[in-house]
Amino acid sequence: MFLNSQYLLYMAPAFLLMLLTSWYVKSAYQKWGRVPARSRLTGSEAAQRLIARSGLYGIQVQNVSGNLTDNYDPRTKILHLSQGVAQNTSVASLAVAAHELGHAQQDAEGYFPLRFRAALVPMVNIGSYLGWILVMLGLFLSYAGMALGTNIAWLGVVIFAGGAVFALATLPVELNASARARRLLSETGIISGPEEQRGVNTVLTAAALTYVAALVTAMLQLLYYVSLVGGLGRRRK
Repeated sequence: MFLNSQYLLYMAPAFLLMLLTSWYVKSAYQKWGRVPARSRLTGSEAAQRLIARSGLYGIQVQNVSGNLTDNYDPRTKILHLSQGVAQNTSVASLAVAAHELGHAQQDAEGYFPLRFRAALVPMVNIGSYLGWILVMLGLFLSYAGMALGTNIAWLGVVIFAGGAVFALATLPVELNASARARRLLSETGIISGPEEQRGVNTVLTAAALTYVAALVTAMLQLLYYVSLVGGLGRRRK
C-alpha cells in the first residue's frame, strides 16, 4: 500500500539528497580532521576554554562513544563529545565542539527556537508512531467501505506533520549554533587564519546540510501521505 511507484516518485529525491549530504559530511570531516589547528587544543580543551569564555560554569564536558555522536543535553547541562572530537586537535574537532557549545549558550539564554523545538519533542515522539498507524488504519477502513476511514487517515496525516514541523524548527537552531561557533572560535583565537576559518566553515556548512536534507525528506514524506489520503476522497466521489 505504501511502497509503490508513487512513493518512490516522492521519496527518491530525498533518498538521493540524504546520500549526497552524508557523503559530503564525511568528506568534509575527514579532510579537516587531518588538519591540526595552530592552537593545538583538543576538542575537549577548546570546549572548556569556551565554557569559561562564555561564563557557562555549570556545563560539564564528558566523552561519549560513537563517531560524530556529539551533543548537548540541556536537561543535565552536559556537553557530550565523541572520542574523535574530544581528543583530536584538528580544525574539524574544534568546529564540532564549538557548535555544541553554541547549543549550551542557547540554553543558557533561553533561546526561543531551542525552547520551541524542545516543546515539540513529546508530540513528535508520539506522532512518529501514531501518525502512520492512523493513516494505515484509515486507509484500511476506507477501502472496506467505511466513510470514517478518511477522517481517521487525515487525522494521522495531521499528527504525522509534527515531524515536518520539528525538522523546520530544528534548522534555525542549528544554523544559529554554527554562527555562534564561528564567532567564538575566531574571538578566542582558537582558530586563526583564513585557511582554518575556511575549514570551520566547510565542516559547519556540511553539518547544516544534513538538517536541510532532513527537512526536505520530512516534507516529501508528508506530501506523499497527503496525496495518498487525498486520493481516497477523489475515489469516493
